[in-house]
Amino acid sequence: MVDYAIFNGMTLNDVLKNTSYEDVLFSEAEKAAVVSAVVMKETKGGQTPYVRCLIQGKEIKLTSEEVIRQLYLLKLMKEYGYNQEQFKIDSEVTMGTSAKRADIVIYEKTRPSQPYIIVELKSPQNPTAEEGKKQLESYCKFSGASIGVWTDGKSVEYLKVVDKV
Repeated sequence: MVDYAIFNGMTLNDVLKNTSYEDVLFSEAEKAAVVSAVVMKETKGGQTPYVRCLIQGKEIKLTSEEVIRQLYLLKLMKEYGYNQEQFKIDSEVTMGTSAKRADIVIYEKTRPSQPYIIVELKSPQNPTAEEGKKQLESYCKFSGASIGVWTDGKSVEYLKVVDKV
């Protein structure tokens, strides 16, 4: 495994809290692309890594979950051919009287206001996988999305929403 340096000796594995990423869903080229978008910013605690979001174009603090989001966005665009215009990050999903934010929403090409796929991301170290999957099911139900994807970067699960007859 190649361990890409970011800056000042920090690597993706350092950002991901030393998670072994030898068996992840992402290629070395995808990891290298995310690393190339990282910048270090001076903060009160010293140097903090930020990444330029592929969709929003703004710099976002680089957390382990954000690394997974940027890697998965890259995969969705390069491998699956979705256009940047189809994505929304932290998109609001209204569920009754409350609203939650879905990590990634991909909208239909022909109906750009209709969610098609909702992606729920978790950090590789997050022990609440089942909770995230239930959250994803709710997002799909309330948004009308046809497909749900849950990933922590090591594994991925798909949810196909079936209309009840």
